[in-house]
Amino acid sequence: MTGGSFGEFVARAAAAGELVVQPRMGVAGPARMRAGLAAVRGAGVRAAGTITVDSFTRVGDHRAVRKALDTGAELNGYPIAAHPPETTRAVLDGLREPDFPVQVRHGSACPQKIVAALLAAGLDATEGGPLSYCLPYSRVPVAESVRAWAESCLLLSDARERGARPHLESFGGCMMGQLCPPSLLVAISVLEGLFFRQHGVDSMSLSYAQQTDADQDAEAVAALRTLAAEHLSDVDWHVVLYTYMGVFPRTPHGATALLERSAELAVRTGAERLIVKTTAEAHRIPTVAENVAALVTAAAAAARARPGGEVEDTGVLAEARALVEAVLDLAPDVGIALVRAVERGYLDVPYCLHQDNAGRTRAFVDGDGRLQWSRTGALPLPAGRAVPAADHTADELLRSLTHVERTFDRG
Repeated sequence: MTGGSFGEFVARAAAAGELVVQPRMGVAGPARMRAGLAAVRGAGVRAAGTITVDSFTRVGDHRAVRKALDTGAELNGYPIAAHPPETTRAVLDGLREPDFPVQVRHGSACPQKIVAALLAAGLDATEGGPLSYCLPYSRVPVAESVRAWAESCLLLSDARERGARPHLESFGGCMMGQLCPPSLLVAISVLEGLFFRQHGVDSMSLSYAQQTDADQDAEAVAALRTLAAEHLSDVDWHVVLYTYMGVFPRTPHGATALLERSAELAVRTGAERLIVKTTAEAHRIPTVAENVAALVTAAAAAARARPGGEVEDTGVLAEARALVEAVLDLAPDVGIALVRAVERGYLDVPYCLHQDNAGRTRAFVDGDGRLQWSRTGALPLPAGRAVPAADHTADELLRSLTHVERTFDRG
């Protein structure tokens, strides 16, 4: 089995003018996981493979994983830490090649066992981060997640001694999936990239999730590129865009249109990779066939799209830069700075219920469909960045949460 570098694969595709498309797909059984990867590889598009880990493994409940495997109970992903390395190597054998890399996606605040398992199986690409996989998904204290991710980065960086170039993707551009203004998404992605570099990872991707307005999103990705060029010029990095991660359209035409808009946004902004979603997202876990269909749809939309265009400056870059600089001023060690930033409310994610999150910020979708701060709490932003919302009622929150769903389902 040969692998090649995940980052090099994406760079080759970008040089050829092709967007890499990638599903979020994982199934428990090795044979079914192999079949899924084979279907993605055979889709006829420039794709990366994905092994998504189950939710029990994500939270470290390995006893529940073992019980499910012993009893035949269904898991919602691939339990990579429970399967022997030889089993996962057999899943990948003949499929994972330099032109078809495979990334492990997991959602864990403490991923050491997952990282050790993927490395033992010959893989070296994964994703997450000390904030982005802690605040939305866990009850683990931020300080504990920072320590766990430092250990995981060191595990990955040690793999370079075996000739690999491990790749780590920040999930920072996707906090809570929705209603997080772009500047905070950009800032967390850049800060997690700096954390990865501090702990020896020199190939990474910085994420941004499609939000509610294409022009605001284009401005945000431009800001992400600017700050990455300033702070991460000595490492290999690319931008990965996510198709909208919030309440998804329920109709096939609405879901397809939203996916196509995300592919167009990726091309417009020069994002090198796109994580797709399917027409089934609002209803259930997608099938392999639905994932493959989404890859083909996204690739076709990207082929029709054109790069570039005007990017209006509404202050996203200034906000993101202020956040990044304020956090880095808290300590020379990025991990310590992240812990202090959360404690002081410098990084405060709207509607996030994690016990360490300050919870003093709020955001809403304005009348033009753009995400705006309505409360900025202790965020170190330029003065006057908050826009008073019409109200802070449950109805207003629901209106903002379903804005994209309603917009695309109505055509």
